[in-house]
Formats: sequence, structure tokens, C-alpha cells
Amino acid sequence: MTLADSPLFSEELGIALAEGSDDALFRWFLASILFGARISRTTARHTYEAFARHGLTTPQAILRAGWNFLVFPVMREGGYVRYDGRKSDQILQDCRMLLESYGGSLRALHEAAADSRDLEARLRAFPGIGPVTVNIFLRELRPFLAKADPEPQAGIRAAAAAAGIDLDAYPRKSLAFARLEADLLRRGRVRHPTPGAESRAGRA
Repeated sequence: MTLADSPLFSEELGIALAEGSDDALFRWFLASILFGARISRTTARHTYEAFARHGLTTPQAILRAGWNFLVFPVMREGGYVRYDGRKSDQILQDCRMLLESYGGSLRALHEAAADSRDLEARLRAFPGIGPVTVNIFLRELRPFLAKADPEPQAGIRAAAAAAGIDLDAYPRKSLAFARLEADLLRRGRVRHPTPGAESRAGRA
């Protein structure tokens, strides 16, 4: 597989970020919250797929479903054995805040941000969301949202150099850079953020 063919993590989940729709952005936001949690990447993926299978891919649908339904069956189908209640609490709080502050629209959040740093700060203001989740969410959005431009995860440059790749040959806002970063993470050339690496208490 060439670099150009290396899929984004969002693409593996069937999320088309290039379309720029609020539906796609929220699906990736939800997936990013799960990938940033104290669980394995496989469990995060299976849990996202459980949300999608039950039609819980909008903040309104998740709030209608409620805490009990998120814990069982959704979290259990995804493979959660710990922290399912706490993570359900967080997701419900995040959906509520998104609706109250931005009308449920991540595009509106992006438009409200003054620049890339303000965008990151606005995302970190959501309950349970810290720099790890923000990086996961924004790094694959660099080519598609003007203000999405997080610093590459620690170790990306060293991993690229070890693989004989000149990272500076790829503009950071390009799709090629996003695919390269995903490829390095997927192949283990860079450590994926340690599950639960968020600094705030209760990120699980």
C-alpha cells in the first residue's frame, strides 16, 4: 500500500470528512471521544460501530437514548467492561453542551473560533475532553477545515525520519500529511496516545 492509499482512521469507520457535513463531523467527534478514552483502539472502534448500529450519530439521538441505553446495550456491545457509566455521562454532557453552545453544530463551533488555537481551546472546554482527544479529532480534519491545524503528535517527526520519510515534504494541511500520520500510528512507528492519557480526572 502506498502512502496515497493509506486510509485515515475516519475512513476506516466510513466517515467522509471531506464532505464537511455536520453529520460527518459529529460522527468523527464521537469516535474521537472514544479513541481518546482509557480503552483499546479495537474497543473504541467496536463501541463507535455500536453507536452507529443503533442510530446514535447525532447529539439529539444520543440525548434521547439516555444514560441507561448507552450503558446497555451500546457500551456493552462495544466491549466496555469498565468506565462505561462514566463515559456515557461524558458523552451525554458533551452532546448537551454542543447543543446549548453551538446549536448542535461542530461547523458552528469552527466558525466561532478565532483561529486554530481558539478552536482547540473551545474543544477542550467540553467535559472530559483534553489534548489527546482534541489531537485525534483535528489531525484528520486539517485538509478540510481551515482552522484545524494541531501540532503533530509527539514522536511523529522522529518516526518519519526513522522510516526515511521527509515530513517537511508534505504540507501539514494536506491530505497526504494526514494519511502519513495515520500510517505511522497504525504501523506502530509512533506510539498511539496511551489510553487514558488525558490529564483531567474522569476521562475514561
